[in-house]
Amino acid sequence: MNIIYQIGSLLSDCLFDGAYPGDIAGRHHLPKAGSFILACNHVSFFDPPAIGRHVPREIAYFARKSLFKPGLIGRILNTVNAIPVERDGAPDVQAVKRVLQALREGRGVLFFPEGTRSPDGTLQPALPGLAMIACKSAVPVVPARIFGSFESYGRQHRFPEPHGRISVGFGPPMPPKAFDPGATSRARYEGASKRILDAIAAIPAPREPGI
Repeated sequence: MNIIYQIGSLLSDCLFDGAYPGDIAGRHHLPKAGSFILACNHVSFFDPPAIGRHVPREIAYFARKSLFKPGLIGRILNTVNAIPVERDGAPDVQAVKRVLQALREGRGVLFFPEGTRSPDGTLQPALPGLAMIACKSAVPVVPARIFGSFESYGRQHRFPEPHGRISVGFGPPMPPKAFDPGATSRARYEGASKRILDAIAAIPAPREPGI
Protein backbone atom coordinates (compact mmCIF):
# COMPACT_ATOMS: atom_id res chain seq x y z
CA MET A 1 0.00 0.00 0.00
CA ASN A 2 1.15 3.56 -0.64
CA ILE A 3 1.84 5.63 2.44
CA ILE A 4 -1.27 7.84 2.19
CA TYR A 5 -3.50 4.80 1.82
CA GLN A 6 -1.80 3.21 4.83
CA ILE A 7 -2.34 6.33 6.92
CA GLY A 8 -6.00 6.40 5.92
CA SER A 9 -6.40 2.75 6.92
CA LEU A 10 -4.71 3.39 10.27
CA LEU A 11 -6.94 6.38 11.01
CA SER A 12 -10.02 4.33 10.09
CA ASP A 13 -8.92 1.57 12.45
CA CYS A 14 -8.45 4.05 15.27
CA LEU A 15 -11.87 5.63 14.70
CA PHE A 16 -13.92 2.50 14.33
CA ASP A 17 -12.10 0.34 16.89
CA GLY A 18 -12.36 3.15 19.41
CA ALA A 19 -15.82 4.64 18.86
CA TYR A 20 -17.68 2.03 16.79
CA PRO A 21 -16.28 -1.44 17.56
CA GLY A 22 -18.01 -4.36 15.92
CA ASP A 23 -17.57 -7.85 14.57
CA ILE A 24 -16.22 -9.01 11.23
CA ALA A 25 -17.20 -12.21 9.44
CA GLY A 26 -16.21 -13.83 6.16
CA ARG A 27 -13.01 -11.90 5.53
CA HIS A 28 -11.50 -15.08 4.09
CA HIS A 29 -13.82 -14.60 1.10
CA LEU A 30 -11.83 -11.56 -0.08
CA PRO A 31 -9.49 -12.40 -2.98
CA LYS A 32 -5.83 -12.01 -2.11
CA ALA A 33 -4.96 -11.18 -5.71
CA GLY A 34 -6.67 -10.40 -8.99
CA SER A 35 -9.53 -8.11 -9.92
CA PHE A 36 -12.86 -8.22 -8.16
CA ILE A 37 -15.88 -6.06 -7.35
CA LEU A 38 -16.86 -5.56 -3.72
CA ALA A 39 -20.61 -4.85 -3.65
CA CYS A 40 -22.07 -3.51 -0.40
CA ASN A 41 -25.25 -1.94 0.91
CA HIS A 42 -25.05 1.81 1.53
CA VAL A 43 -26.58 3.46 4.60
CA SER A 44 -24.01 5.98 5.87
CA PHE A 45 -21.06 8.21 5.05
CA PHE A 46 -19.13 5.83 7.33
CA ASP A 47 -19.51 2.94 4.90
CA PRO A 48 -16.45 3.35 2.60
CA PRO A 49 -13.82 3.47 5.38
CA ALA A 50 -15.75 1.02 7.59
CA ILE A 51 -15.69 -1.55 4.76
CA GLY A 52 -12.34 -0.71 3.20
CA ARG A 53 -10.34 -1.06 6.39
CA HIS A 54 -11.13 -4.78 6.46
CA VAL A 55 -9.78 -5.39 2.93
CA PRO A 56 -6.09 -6.37 3.22
CA ARG A 57 -5.11 -4.72 -0.07
CA GLU A 58 -5.69 -1.44 -1.84
CA ILE A 59 -9.06 -1.02 -3.53
CA ALA A 60 -10.54 1.78 -5.61
CA TYR A 61 -13.46 3.92 -4.45
CA PHE A 62 -15.87 6.35 -6.03
CA ALA A 63 -16.00 10.02 -5.04
CA ARG A 64 -18.02 12.98 -6.32
CA LYS A 65 -16.23 14.67 -9.17
CA SER A 66 -16.77 18.05 -7.50
CA LEU A 67 -14.33 17.01 -4.76
CA PHE A 68 -11.44 16.69 -7.22
CA LYS A 69 -10.40 20.31 -7.06
CA PRO A 70 -6.85 21.68 -6.99
CA GLY A 71 -5.54 21.41 -3.46
CA LEU A 72 -4.96 18.92 -0.68
CA ILE A 73 -8.28 17.03 -0.88
CA GLY A 74 -7.97 16.45 -4.61
CA ARG A 75 -4.39 15.18 -4.25
CA ILE A 76 -5.36 12.82 -1.43
CA LEU A 77 -8.31 11.41 -3.39
CA ASN A 78 -6.09 10.68 -6.37
CA THR A 79 -3.51 9.02 -4.11
CA VAL A 80 -6.02 6.68 -2.44
CA ASN A 81 -7.40 5.36 -5.75
CA ALA A 82 -10.60 7.41 -5.77
CA ILE A 83 -12.47 7.48 -9.08
CA PRO A 84 -14.32 10.73 -9.85
CA VAL A 85 -17.94 10.26 -10.84
CA GLU A 86 -20.82 12.57 -11.68
CA ARG A 87 -23.69 11.99 -9.23
CA ASP A 88 -26.42 13.50 -11.42
CA GLY A 89 -27.38 13.55 -15.05
CA ALA A 90 -26.29 11.21 -17.84
CA PRO A 91 -24.14 8.11 -17.21
CA ASP A 92 -20.51 9.03 -16.55
CA VAL A 93 -18.64 7.40 -19.42
CA GLN A 94 -15.22 8.42 -18.12
CA ALA A 95 -15.90 6.88 -14.71
CA VAL A 96 -16.96 3.62 -16.37
CA LYS A 97 -13.75 3.58 -18.41
CA ARG A 98 -11.62 4.15 -15.32
CA VAL A 99 -13.37 1.35 -13.44
CA LEU A 100 -12.91 -1.10 -16.30
CA GLN A 101 -9.24 -0.08 -16.54
CA ALA A 102 -8.76 -0.64 -12.80
CA LEU A 103 -10.28 -4.11 -13.12
CA ARG A 104 -8.08 -4.91 -16.13
CA GLU A 105 -5.10 -3.98 -13.95
CA GLY A 106 -6.12 -6.65 -11.42
CA ARG A 107 -7.45 -4.28 -8.77
CA GLY A 108 -10.51 -4.39 -6.54
CA VAL A 109 -13.27 -1.78 -6.77
CA LEU A 110 -15.84 -0.97 -4.08
CA PHE A 111 -19.38 -0.46 -5.37
CA PHE A 112 -22.58 0.56 -3.67
CA PRO A 113 -25.23 -0.85 -6.03
CA GLU A 114 -27.94 1.43 -4.63
CA GLY A 115 -25.93 4.46 -5.72
CA THR A 116 -26.72 6.56 -2.68
CA ARG A 117 -27.41 6.14 1.03
CA SER A 118 -30.61 4.36 1.98
CA PRO A 119 -33.15 6.73 3.59
CA ASP A 120 -34.30 4.12 6.12
CA GLY A 121 -31.49 1.58 6.41
CA THR A 122 -33.09 -1.04 4.16
CA LEU A 123 -31.76 -2.20 0.80
CA GLN A 124 -32.97 -0.02 -2.06
CA PRO A 125 -33.28 -0.97 -5.75
CA ALA A 126 -29.94 -1.12 -7.53
CA LEU A 127 -28.90 1.27 -10.25
CA PRO A 128 -27.81 -0.41 -13.52
CA GLY A 129 -24.18 0.71 -13.37
CA LEU A 130 -22.77 -2.07 -11.20
CA ALA A 131 -24.48 -4.87 -13.12
CA MET A 132 -23.32 -3.47 -16.46
CA ILE A 133 -19.70 -3.24 -15.31
CA ALA A 134 -19.81 -6.65 -13.60
CA CYS A 135 -21.19 -8.33 -16.72
CA LYS A 136 -18.81 -6.57 -19.10
CA SER A 137 -15.71 -7.16 -16.99
CA ALA A 138 -16.64 -10.76 -16.05
CA VAL A 139 -14.85 -10.52 -12.70
CA PRO A 140 -16.01 -12.06 -9.40
CA VAL A 141 -18.38 -10.04 -7.23
CA VAL A 142 -17.91 -10.29 -3.46
CA PRO A 143 -21.12 -9.29 -1.65
CA ALA A 144 -20.75 -7.44 1.64
CA ARG A 145 -23.15 -6.06 4.19
CA ILE A 146 -22.59 -3.44 6.85
CA PHE A 147 -24.57 -3.37 10.08
CA GLY A 148 -24.91 -0.50 12.53
CA SER A 149 -23.63 2.41 10.46
CA PHE A 150 -27.19 3.61 9.76
CA GLU A 151 -27.85 3.82 13.50
CA SER A 152 -24.52 5.58 14.03
CA TYR A 153 -24.59 8.06 11.14
CA GLY A 154 -27.52 7.51 8.80
CA ARG A 155 -29.40 10.12 6.85
CA GLN A 156 -31.51 10.87 9.93
CA HIS A 157 -28.43 12.19 11.76
CA ARG A 158 -27.06 15.68 11.36
CA PHE A 159 -23.97 14.57 13.28
CA PRO A 160 -22.60 11.09 14.05
CA GLU A 161 -23.62 9.40 17.26
CA PRO A 162 -20.60 9.37 19.61
CA HIS A 163 -20.74 5.62 20.17
CA GLY A 164 -22.18 2.54 18.49
CA ARG A 165 -21.36 -0.81 16.94
CA ILE A 166 -20.54 -1.23 13.27
CA SER A 167 -20.09 -4.79 12.01
CA VAL A 168 -19.29 -6.14 8.54
CA GLY A 169 -20.01 -9.46 6.87
CA PHE A 170 -18.52 -10.68 3.58
CA GLY A 171 -20.16 -13.37 1.47
CA PRO A 172 -18.60 -15.93 -0.88
CA PRO A 173 -17.37 -14.56 -4.23
CA MET A 174 -19.91 -14.81 -7.03
CA PRO A 175 -18.37 -15.95 -10.33
CA PRO A 176 -19.88 -14.32 -13.43
CA LYS A 177 -22.14 -17.29 -14.11
CA ALA A 178 -23.71 -16.81 -10.66
CA PHE A 179 -24.99 -13.29 -11.41
CA ASP A 180 -24.92 -12.81 -15.22
CA PRO A 181 -27.98 -14.29 -17.00
CA GLY A 182 -26.14 -13.96 -20.31
CA ALA A 183 -25.94 -11.53 -23.22
CA THR A 184 -29.05 -13.01 -24.82
CA SER A 185 -31.23 -12.14 -21.84
CA ARG A 186 -33.58 -9.22 -22.47
CA ALA A 187 -33.20 -8.08 -18.87
CA ARG A 188 -29.54 -8.95 -18.41
CA TYR A 189 -28.52 -6.09 -16.14
CA GLU A 190 -31.75 -6.13 -14.15
CA GLY A 191 -31.28 -9.84 -13.53
CA ALA A 192 -27.65 -9.38 -12.52
CA SER A 193 -28.58 -6.53 -10.17
CA LYS A 194 -31.23 -8.63 -8.45
CA ARG A 195 -28.88 -11.57 -7.93
CA ILE A 196 -26.18 -9.36 -6.45
CA LEU A 197 -28.65 -7.57 -4.16
CA ASP A 198 -30.10 -10.91 -3.06
CA ALA A 199 -26.58 -12.07 -2.13
CA ILE A 200 -26.02 -8.91 -0.08
CA ALA A 201 -29.38 -9.30 1.68
CA ALA A 202 -28.59 -12.94 2.56
CA ILE A 203 -25.50 -12.06 4.61
CA PRO A 204 -26.32 -12.41 8.33
CA ALA A 205 -25.03 -10.09 11.00
CA PRO A 206 -21.70 -11.35 12.37
CA ARG A 207 -22.08 -13.19 15.66
CA GLU A 208 -18.47 -13.67 16.70
CA PRO A 209 -15.47 -11.41 16.18
CA GLY A 210 -12.72 -12.38 13.80
CA ILE A 211 -14.48 -15.18 11.93
